[in-house]
Amino acid sequence: MRIEDSGALVVGGASGLGEATARELAARGARVVIADIDEARGSALASELGGDAAFRPADVTRPDTLEAAVAAAADAPGGLRISVHCAGIGSAERIATQRGAHALEPFERVIAVNLVGTFNALRLASAAMIANEPDAGGERGVCVNTASIAAYDGQIGQVAYSASKGGVVGLTLPAARDLSRFGIRVCTIAPGLFDTPLLASLPEEARAALGASMPFPSRLGQPSEYAALAAHIAENPMLNGEVIRLDGALRMAPR
Repeated sequence: MRIEDSGALVVGGASGLGEATARELAARGARVVIADIDEARGSALASELGGDAAFRPADVTRPDTLEAAVAAAADAPGGLRISVHCAGIGSAERIATQRGAHALEPFERVIAVNLVGTFNALRLASAAMIANEPDAGGERGVCVNTASIAAYDGQIGQVAYSASKGGVVGLTLPAARDLSRFGIRVCTIAPGLFDTPLLASLPEEARAALGASMPFPSRLGQPSEYAALAAHIAENPMLNGEVIRLDGALRMAPR
């Protein structure tokens, strides 16, 4: 998929991995629509990127807002060709303790945002891509989802987060098979420990310890490294139905 002049949507694009991806795609000449619940950051980023970049407020748990963001991206000449989904939240709670059972609402909320939200973005973006004219290679679009290595190596207290990201891993291949007849590819990136706002609140000593736990490179991943992989997935037509760990060979211990 040619990035230059393509319509691109980055859901959760106002910060962290999504912001880096929006910057990367815009730098490569894509017409980027940033969709996020953070209107202040999203609007500021779109203004900074300039050109054809735009912001649309969107909550992944509200399909109507996502539909509007997808429609804005599909208005680009040639249609929506690249969709990257980075929106997500975390929650930490053990499934049961002597004090009682895991609260249900936080589990449902994490599943709603991370898994159902990913499905919402995927179904709406891919439906818009079907209307595109295929390129010389027969492609109409590519969708990149975000899971986590917690889908495989979930730690104590990560049952909700791991379940949500495991669901994203599980839908990748059947989604790619569903959409193959239209020339639309689906891949998922499963990041390890990345220097995102989720970790920014930790003390520097704790952040350094997390980085040191990585086999190599022994540091936190940079959002730009996620963005580079997302761009490569868009450009490489043989990447389809695959989940790619981006984790410096990290395998997380139980705690």
